[in-house]
Amino acid sequence: MSSFLVEGGCKLSGDIRVTGNKNEALPVVAAALLTDKPVRLTNVPEIGDVQNMLKIAEMLGAAVTRAGENEYRMEAAHISASKLPVELSNKIRASVLFASALLVRTGKAVITQPGGDHIGRRRLDTHFLAFQALGVTLDIERTVSSSDVTRETAFILTAPEGGLRGADIYLDEASVTATENALIAAAGARGKTVIANAACEPHVQGLCRFLQTMGVKIEGVGSNMLTIYGQGDFGAAEHEIGCDYIEAGSFIGLAAVTDSDLSISGVETDVMRMILFQFGRIGVTVDTYPGKRLMRVPGNQTLRVRKDLGGAIPRIEDSTWPGFPSDLMSIFLVCATQSEGTCLIHEKMFESRLFFVDKLITMGASIVLCDPHRAVIVGKSQLYGASISSPDIRAGMALLIAALAAQGSSTINGIEQIDRGYQKIDRRLNALGANIVRNVGKRAEDGGDEAGAESPKARSPK
Repeated sequence: MSSFLVEGGCKLSGDIRVTGNKNEALPVVAAALLTDKPVRLTNVPEIGDVQNMLKIAEMLGAAVTRAGENEYRMEAAHISASKLPVELSNKIRASVLFASALLVRTGKAVITQPGGDHIGRRRLDTHFLAFQALGVTLDIERTVSSSDVTRETAFILTAPEGGLRGADIYLDEASVTATENALIAAAGARGKTVIANAACEPHVQGLCRFLQTMGVKIEGVGSNMLTIYGQGDFGAAEHEIGCDYIEAGSFIGLAAVTDSDLSISGVETDVMRMILFQFGRIGVTVDTYPGKRLMRVPGNQTLRVRKDLGGAIPRIEDSTWPGFPSDLMSIFLVCATQSEGTCLIHEKMFESRLFFVDKLITMGASIVLCDPHRAVIVGKSQLYGASISSPDIRAGMALLIAALAAQGSSTINGIEQIDRGYQKIDRRLNALGANIVRNVGKRAEDGGDEAGAESPKARSPK
């Protein structure tokens, strides 16, 4: 297990550029298997989750080439398998997105329960209901190992004879990954598909734009009602992954709690509106520069919780787009510990997202975890260095931010989780003045400095 040794109390300064959106890159890699023609992807984040998706694509038969920094070329002229590799699939939840492309290309997909962050129950029902509306049959096989301990569930999806059929689909929840799976499947279905109650986050819109570059007609992009006109032939495509607004929000939190003057470049400020609004409620000021893809968090800010009318304690809650994203709740919570006053954090989507707060309490934060979804934060708290571990991507980044704001040094174990979502984060923050040392227990496999900079076969252009 690798770790970070972090020296707290350092003020940072300079410019940090936001990478490509992880949550857009993952479905785009899966959707690239729809076409047998070349696909060129740019602004691809060099992180563990993307590397795993590219490895799975290769194992299914696609040719993947690293064409330069943050650039990949894919060509799935022949798909040689319909079953996802279990070991890799168990590492990443987005592996379920290959199911739709496999149904279109091979008429069958065999998947197991995908992996990913342990932040609560993440049901697959919505995916399967969408597939079944398109004519897919679902069979479930459960096997138990010889030790009678390990149980594996395989979901066997079979397309109807003649291929998927367009349908009117109502998603029972506005799930991002279920919307993406339905989009990819509908792109290869015969006829028109309408997806109601669709997720409409920026990364879903990015997937729509990618499918459009392959020739798919899609109406309603950016809304919760999508109409897709399926086709059987897809063209070559070039696509630039959009900016990672979650990473931008993470850097806002980083600057605020370390009292640093930071510029954040490469970000589309129009997708940051609710994020900036909520940070403003705990006193974080962010300057934006329309048309320049640039934000600045000034230093020497006095963070203070802004009470609601009548002096009521404010409640900060996550919501589907265009609300405040769940992926930023962990980072926001750390910021709240450094803002004078009291606020209530209400994480409505995942019942285990807030369980990492015990680590912040160990560091000196004043937090009352009311239940799995709500926490009361009383600031400002002096944080102290501690030995802690990273339970998931976003909590891991939140703990790194807390360690940088703390007095003394901290050890963060399990940093493979952070590497899954943040490209070379230690190098990038050290360039701003942080003091982070990476200790490698064994060669990283999931996207750290030792393994994350290369493609599955490390094939670079000559």
